[in-house]
Amino acid sequence: MSTETDWVYRVDEPHGSAGWRPYGDHPERWRGTVTTDDAKEDAEYVAALVVTDLVSEWDRQGSVQKHVRVIVWEDEEGAGPEDAVFTVEIRPSIGGE
Repeated sequence: MSTETDWVYRVDEPHGSAGWRPYGDHPERWRGTVTTDDAKEDAEYVAALVVTDLVSEWDRQGSVQKHVRVIVWEDEEGAGPEDAVFTVEIRPSIGGE
């Protein structure tokens, strides 16, 4: 019995009145699949991996924190957060801290 699960993720950024669009200059970098084989490695775990990667990249580039959302689906990508298993939105600190 296989316990593997495919988690599909995408990172989006706000795009004014147009809603959301894929994040960054190379959006394919922030869209993919993570396969897990442990029940503890769920959609929230996958989102945490992606957020860690994002923050590391921002630190390496000396960038400020961006406003993004990470959407995670099970098995295949859906339309948006409405059909996702887990969504987390990250917003930059307004107070500068």
